[in-house]
Amino acid sequence: QVQLVESGGGSVQGGGSLTLSCSVSPYSMSNVYAWFRQAAGNEREGVAVLYPGSGMTIYADSVKGRFTISQDSAQRTVSLRMNNLKPEDSAIYFCAATFWSRVSRQNWSQPALYGYWGRGTQVTVSS
Repeated sequence: QVQLVESGGGSVQGGGSLTLSCSVSPYSMSNVYAWFRQAAGNEREGVAVLYPGSGMTIYADSVKGRFTISQDSAQRTVSLRMNNLKPEDSAIYFCAATFWSRVSRQNWSQPALYGYWGRGTQVTVSS
């Protein structure tokens, strides 16, 4: 059983920055860790994924160049640094985990492949 707890959400003006953190227990290099988001009325979408063993990261096109996913295995956290935020980035952000072999470059953003989820943290970006 993997427990995930997000923190760091809040309200920010467009162009601003926020860093989300996901506390992971237990932290395993055999899992991959991802951030998803869900805006009201929309489906949950993958934002970024991290493979701890290799350090490989993949991003959704909508956030590429603005968001950075990273890990601190000693602190057992996975972070999402979000720069140049836009109003369309407003959503509830979720941390998720799954065993590394369940996802690939082609399907990492499918929520159904992740068995562990946090409760989410709200991010609101005003124009």
